[in-house]
Amino acid sequence: MSMVLPIVFELFVFFFVTTAVFLAAQLIERTLEQRRRLGHQSIGGGTMGMGDSLLQSTAVTGPVFQWIESSSSISDPAERQRLRRELALAGFERPSAPVWYVVIRFGLAIGLPLFFLLFNSVMPKPLAGLPLIFWSLTLCAFGMFVPAIFVSRRASSRRTELEFEFPDALDLMVVCVEAGLSLDSSLVRVGQEVEFTHPRISRELERTSEEIRAGRSRAEALRGMGDRTDVSAIRSFAALVIQSEQLGSSIAQTLRTYSTELRETRYIRAEEKALRVPVLMTIPLVTCILPVIVTALLLPPIIDLIRTVFPTLHGH
Repeated sequence: MSMVLPIVFELFVFFFVTTAVFLAAQLIERTLEQRRRLGHQSIGGGTMGMGDSLLQSTAVTGPVFQWIESSSSISDPAERQRLRRELALAGFERPSAPVWYVVIRFGLAIGLPLFFLLFNSVMPKPLAGLPLIFWSLTLCAFGMFVPAIFVSRRASSRRTELEFEFPDALDLMVVCVEAGLSLDSSLVRVGQEVEFTHPRISRELERTSEEIRAGRSRAEALRGMGDRTDVSAIRSFAALVIQSEQLGSSIAQTLRTYSTELRETRYIRAEEKALRVPVLMTIPLVTCILPVIVTALLLPPIIDLIRTVFPTLHGH
């Protein structure tokens, strides 16, 4: 009896703690969901999306940043605008992003060789002469090109994710328009609903709705969204909506047709990738599996040949 009571007490504590944690998790999840929905204004009054304000300034602040901007390659307005667009496509939209890019690039180009020289000085057998110069220049070039490669790959990854997220947002937009909402209200509503599942396309839709409420025309706002994302599907969506408004056709039917075409295009791309799998599988098959099979099949005859023929050739 004395051994049963501690076990019963431990089970009771376990179930009590488990139940309390489960109820607390449910309460926290319900509270966060309520805050998420109440954190936005109503559809008629608009919504303020996450991220930076629409009317933020593009000028950098601080004497150090201003000095870097005026004394580096981004002092040219055209070069600065080109770099700002590349960084925006990668998701870095802050005004100080070009300055930070220049600082990181030159910091790596100078810091990596210096770190290598410092490490080389404490090595038991330090490098000298041509190998030392070669590795220093290699690290310098590595520091110069790695930020550009990182930005390019991040922009490509962001573009791919937007292409993946946009069809789902378009389907919700079709449902909202067919339910009686206007296109502007549909942009706001879809931006709210996909904020956690598809945050990138949610941010673009909310920014577009903010631009429309700020006084920009719908055509310019949609074209701006296509330029910011650099996704062909979003560009086509903007052109299609603008053309439908100019011709006076039904927006709901247009979006329904385009959503169907977009889904078919996505299905065709998936089929293309699936058909490429057998071709890609031949590379490891030929390079890794086939030599092992050939070796396993030919090794016993080769051993027998060595044991029988070679002694005969030598007269044994």
